[in-house]
Amino acid sequence: MDAAQQEATARARELQRNWYGEPLGALFRKLIEDLGLNQARLAAVLGLSAPMLSQLMSGQRAKIGNPAVVQRVQLLQELAAQVADGSVSAAEATERMDEIKKSQGGSVLSNTTHTTLGSGAPTVKRVVREIQSLLRSVAAAGDIIDAADSLAPSHPELAEFLRVYGAGRTADAVAHYQSHQN
Repeated sequence: MDAAQQEATARARELQRNWYGEPLGALFRKLIEDLGLNQARLAAVLGLSAPMLSQLMSGQRAKIGNPAVVQRVQLLQELAAQVADGSVSAAEATERMDEIKKSQGGSVLSNTTHTTLGSGAPTVKRVVREIQSLLRSVAAAGDIIDAADSLAPSHPELAEFLRVYGAGRTADAVAHYQSHQN
């Protein structure tokens, strides 16, 4: 690689750091490791060709041009965090990756839960996942269920909240959240 190519690669990685929080090579390697993937499977889930993924990882390309792919990257990062904290099993992660692969920039999500790529207000799904992540960072799902069972006789609504957000599926938590907004 000559000096001009090295400079272009360094610039692309700096742009990636600004746009995505870190160079895509590092981000994609974390996803591969955390989710037990190889590059070909990651490319397939994201909806990228293997050469495009390689170009993004190496800094030959700076930007992911398709907003749906950016959304899938974000969903995979959230899934990797859930796998890491033990709130999602490997089998469920594989199932969710198949759902993420099928998503077309929000077709899996309703309009009220569609993730925007701007600096707009947080979406319902994003809020719900933040609540889930916070609860699951404090205690394991089994402990949250035990706490909910203890609270149920005197505080049934709080017990339901713990069960839904602390140990339930994101879709159920989104429905719960929306039902309590009006």
